[in-house]
Amino acid sequence: MTRDDWWTTTGPVELFDRPGGWHFVRVPDDATDALASLADRGLIAVDLELGESAWKASLLPYGDGSHFIALNAKVRGRNDLDVGDVVTVRFRPR
Repeated sequence: MTRDDWWTTTGPVELFDRPGGWHFVRVPDDATDALASLADRGLIAVDLELGESAWKASLLPYGDGSHFIALNAKVRGRNDLDVGDVVTVRFRPR
């Protein structure tokens, strides 16, 4: 795996069950495991692509050893996404 290799995750858009909770999609465990050495305080800097959107962010630790990708309002709006919609996100480490 190099920094030029892309990973893909497909799953439903979820919402944290807290007030103001983030919309997110989970990252596969194999990606979390493979990219663990790149983590800084649990964050893994990545380039992301979803539909017509491309942005830079981090894979965020979920708290159980896995990671997730936060989907901000701009990305959700541009791609007409809501909770439960199934999305495919491509990402690669920076």
